[in-house]
Amino acid sequence: MSKKRQKNRELSPEKDPKFITTKKIWEMTVGILAICIPLASVTKSGPILPLAAIAGATLSTVAVWRAEENKSTSPDLLSQQLEILQQRLANLETIVSSEDFDLNNKIKNLEITDQTQPTTNKKPKK
Repeated sequence: MSKKRQKNRELSPEKDPKFITTKKIWEMTVGILAICIPLASVTKSGPILPLAAIAGATLSTVAVWRAEENKSTSPDLLSQQLEILQQRLANLETIVSSEDFDLNNKIKNLEITDQTQPTTNKKPKK
């Protein structure tokens, strides 16, 4: 049995998102049926409105339960992506800090060479 199915079975119905969503779908459907049945007799549409409400709730329930099975984002995949991003960030920090260090060394070398060069007091020609 897959880990995902074991995890879903371990969840209590109060915490399972599929169960909560299904419960809300059917609660709304009962309300719609309470409105549709009297309207069906007034509009003389027969059982079309109540059957449409039941069909919509059924299709929605199937979509909710199948969408969870097809979902490919797992916590393992997310943790791997996070680890890869952290490694890339560490590499970028290393590159930036080494370039900064090289730049500081070049500036110090330039300062040293400027100080060691003799200054001449030549007057500019006019």
